[in-house]
Amino acid sequence: MTEPPTLWQRIARSTAGDDYATTYAERFRAMAARGEDIHGEATFVTRLVDPPARVLDAGCGTGRIAVRLQQLGYDAVGVDVDEAMLDVARADSPGLDWRLADLATFDLGERFDVVLMAGNIVPLLEPGTLAEVCGRLAAHTTYRGHVVCGFGLDPAHLPRDCPVTPLAEFESAMAAAGLVETGRFGTWDSGPFTDAGGYVVTVHTRSQAGQ
Repeated sequence: MTEPPTLWQRIARSTAGDDYATTYAERFRAMAARGEDIHGEATFVTRLVDPPARVLDAGCGTGRIAVRLQQLGYDAVGVDVDEAMLDVARADSPGLDWRLADLATFDLGERFDVVLMAGNIVPLLEPGTLAEVCGRLAAHTTYRGHVVCGFGLDPAHLPRDCPVTPLAEFESAMAAAGLVETGRFGTWDSGPFTDAGGYVVTVHTRSQAGQ
């Protein structure tokens, strides 16, 4: 039986059609060709840990961030629930470790120094799964390792028709998973966070060794 489309897939198809995965990848290729910096998330990771630290790109999509991290010397793994996005990632970078899994239930049997969840993954999660996802992120993070999340906080910083996840709701779920906030920024280049900025990048640290 075919699985029903996820919230992300429904939004992506409504804005980019059935070939949304290729369209998404090509948009970033075009930005890079124009000389724009498309590696802010990977650069942010370099300020937290040095290579060859292990990094999990959770919700990796077509693999842009994981590929860059590997180029910088990190041991990067990408996981995503969307087979179409992973097909693009595998075609572009067949040598990297790509995993198909749902962030609310995944269990790779491994832990990472940094777990990264960028690209508005938080508000695009399936309704009612935020707590489970935060728990899974914590379970894949080493003791005193970091979980980094970046996402929009208002419609201007989100895809069309994407619901807003209140920051307080996100923080509550992270705390319940044993993750303590150790940094909050407004941009991937570590600009200051403001309530009116519409975007947040958070760093949480796993505080419990025995989880």
